[in-house]
Amino acid sequence: MKLSGQDAIARQADEHLVTHKVKLPRKLVEHPFRQVGKRLSLALVVLVATAFVVYVDHDGYTDNSDGSVDLLDAFYYATVTLSTTGYGDITPVSDAARLTNIFVITPLRVLFLIILVGTTLEALTERTREEWRLNRWRSTLRDHTVVVGFGTKGRSALHTVCATGLRKEQVVVVDPSGKAIDAATADGFAGVIGDATRSDVLMRAEVHKARQIIIATQRDDTAVLVTLTARQLNRGAKIVAAVREEENAPLLKQSGADAVITSASAAGRLLGLSVLSPAAGMVMEDLISQGSGLDLVERPVIKAEVGKHPREMDDLVLSVLRGHRVLGYDDKAVGGLELTDRLITIVRATPATQIAPDVRPLPRD
Repeated sequence: MKLSGQDAIARQADEHLVTHKVKLPRKLVEHPFRQVGKRLSLALVVLVATAFVVYVDHDGYTDNSDGSVDLLDAFYYATVTLSTTGYGDITPVSDAARLTNIFVITPLRVLFLIILVGTTLEALTERTREEWRLNRWRSTLRDHTVVVGFGTKGRSALHTVCATGLRKEQVVVVDPSGKAIDAATADGFAGVIGDATRSDVLMRAEVHKARQIIIATQRDDTAVLVTLTARQLNRGAKIVAAVREEENAPLLKQSGADAVITSASAAGRLLGLSVLSPAAGMVMEDLISQGSGLDLVERPVIKAEVGKHPREMDDLVLSVLRGHRVLGYDDKAVGGLELTDRLITIVRATPATQIAPDVRPLPRD
């Protein structure tokens, strides 16, 4: 259903404050709860071992209350000793018990403290390290790519963009789903959990410093609000958005999108083409599949090609980008190729084939 501007503004006004968080990619490590559980288990083993040592030599200890040391007293002594409490009500009196305390109980006490205190220190160190990584990431992030929505469309767009040589460190994913952001960080991308229609969430993704923004949300109304917010924060970024309904495409362009892809109609046209000509459908599917078979490639004109007509090229030229115009290969205005031109060609995909992205903003309609 087509959206009105008032409906979009009303929806944004009704949004409540949500919790958002920046998550940077990191190496897969064991779950923190499992790490703490292992350390507590190790501490319990140390405690039991200490109590066993004391109980085996219980004749060498004296209890101020009744003089004898049983199993409960052994665990009590181990607990107060390892925790450095040391009430002194149970003490070693024989030489063997004192030697055991020197060479066995004391090292166990140190080990016990290392396990417990080390867990706390590691947690504090990890928090400090994470804050340092986050501040450093924010200060160095420039001209990056922001992807709003890490569903099927967002993943495919990232796969294509990264095939051009874009480093994963230069990509930030924004999605309200924690699971989606976990998947993004597992793939090596930075992620921001939150509603991208809110400016503070996009600011955490440093969208005001981004070069290009890909909007691949599940709903068209959300895409409109995200586009409006992103364009307000960044006037110069290239914004490409996807919509399901073709009637909402003009609204996206009015909101500030440089290019709008209609996913439903594109899929429908591919289905219709496959019915009319299965072979033509296979060729089109091959072209839109990055990295295999035939690929669409944008590249600059080299000196040896200056003055030639697109039909005289070794590559199969579809269009010529000249300034802000996109000219067909058979357009009479093309004439001879110029050094400042860029070519849209079809090539056989190889490991070295890359799309040379155009960093200039697309022309507005």
